[in-house]
Amino acid sequence: MNALQKEILSLKEKKHAVILAHNYQRPEIQDIADFIGDSIELCRKARATEAQIIVFCGVDFMAQSAVILNPDKKVLIPSKGALCPMAQMLPPDYLKLWQEKYPGVPSVLYVNTLGEAKALCDVCCTSANAVKVVEKIPSEKILFGPDSHLAAYVAKKTGKEIIPVPPRGYCPAHVLFEAEDLLALKKRYPEAVLMVHPECPMEALEVADFVGSTSQMCRFAQETKAKTLLVGTEIGLIYRLKKENPDKEFIPAYPEAVCTAMKANTLEKLYLALKEERYEVALPQETIEQAQKSLEKMVEVVK
Repeated sequence: MNALQKEILSLKEKKHAVILAHNYQRPEIQDIADFIGDSIELCRKARATEAQIIVFCGVDFMAQSAVILNPDKKVLIPSKGALCPMAQMLPPDYLKLWQEKYPGVPSVLYVNTLGEAKALCDVCCTSANAVKVVEKIPSEKILFGPDSHLAAYVAKKTGKEIIPVPPRGYCPAHVLFEAEDLLALKKRYPEAVLMVHPECPMEALEVADFVGSTSQMCRFAQETKAKTLLVGTEIGLIYRLKKENPDKEFIPAYPEAVCTAMKANTLEKLYLALKEERYEVALPQETIEQAQKSLEKMVEVVK
């Protein structure tokens, strides 16, 4: 542990804060986080903590979700540059246009969505529970955003008509995974198991041995008997996978799959966020109340 990491931990104790880090964060941040996980796992941890200051090492929509679920706590994000490109693809006014075009059709939004958009939907979902959420909705037609690839995956699994909003919403890191490259990698490592995130294109999902969210990948890696795993998601997850499974080999399916927004958070920015309590994340009270309903309904639907 270096001097800056020690100073951050000291500040955290003095300020009675908690540090949450997404699975895609830099290794040096993961090493000093109180909790590591996907966006909803971290929000649940935040809700359970008694700390009054939450430093969310992730991207904007994640920190907003923490505010929505923990409106009585101060939520900080280390970098203003941690803006999820996919979340920006679905501004609330654009969602309203599609809802007007399809009146009465339920809107399901991936949690990778800004708080103002969450406030307008019927229910939220994660990559881990998207299929379950859509299956429970009593409608054969559903508006789904902002990831068109996750929408296609849900449509295939449920058989329902899923209308992606926007039509071509995507994660810049996950669209880099192509079936041709993955098949070549599987030939190179015939004994390996390929894990792929559902934000990847359908062609990539169809050649995978396992499709799941980052949290599901972590569980699968621990449970599988395979000793070599090809990891089809942002490279940040590999650090956690190696720490939790030192007896297994993890190979990035595409080494350049890097989320620059996630990596915008650094130790230096984390230190300044704690020291100065800067970059507090805030949302209007009405937005918080409306978005809470869609997030809480998600939990009810998949019980």
